[in-house]
Amino acid sequence: MTWSIVARDPETGQIGIAVATCAFAVGALVPSVETGIGAVASQAMVNPFYGPRGLALLLAGDSPQEAIATLTAADEGRADRQLHLMRADGRNAAYTGMACVPWCGHEVREDFSVAGNMLAGPEVVRDTVAAFEASAGRPLFERFLLALRAGEAAGGDKRGRQSAAMLIHDAEEYPLLDIRVDDHADPLAELGRLVGVWSGRPRVYRAAMPSRVRPSGIVGRGAVERFIAGEIAKGG
Repeated sequence: MTWSIVARDPETGQIGIAVATCAFAVGALVPSVETGIGAVASQAMVNPFYGPRGLALLLAGDSPQEAIATLTAADEGRADRQLHLMRADGRNAAYTGMACVPWCGHEVREDFSVAGNMLAGPEVVRDTVAAFEASAGRPLFERFLLALRAGEAAGGDKRGRQSAAMLIHDAEEYPLLDIRVDDHADPLAELGRLVGVWSGRPRVYRAAMPSRVRPSGIVGRGAVERFIAGEIAKGG
């Protein structure tokens, strides 16, 4: 019922998930990301335990393949599940259950993977992969949008469209970006609009917030506003 991309930017260390589907509020259950640990996307007949348990397994030292084996072995509904995940270091793996609705499948590449089910055809995953690879060097959030748009242009979810989401972490313990479109006639267009809003003042404001390097952040409203104005002026 969904296709998604799990990816890491090796230059910045950012890691995240972007997803689209013809179902309500896909961002509520499919993506799970934890700074310094990794990212897990659970889809098809979603098992909501795959996210937190998968991240716990990665934290404990399991490889992505071992984590998938552990999760699916304990799940009697494994044939209806689809799962792909990545460690923070970029190692990744994917699983598509034998009972997932066609077209279904996945592609695992260096630093990213794409998986989908109930799609118009294999070209959805193929074109999502190609668009992500072709956008190398651009910010991760831009690459996610380009990849999902290419998948949608190839047919996307064969039932239609309803929701989309993007979740990205950087070095902080809280997300760099966490945007959901829960119910919309054109969810990817709305996701793109919201990401565009975020990429202006909200992204700059986030740099003024408390961080590992600066635990109290920039202190004082005046100082924060001067910082934002300066960053925007220089294109930050």
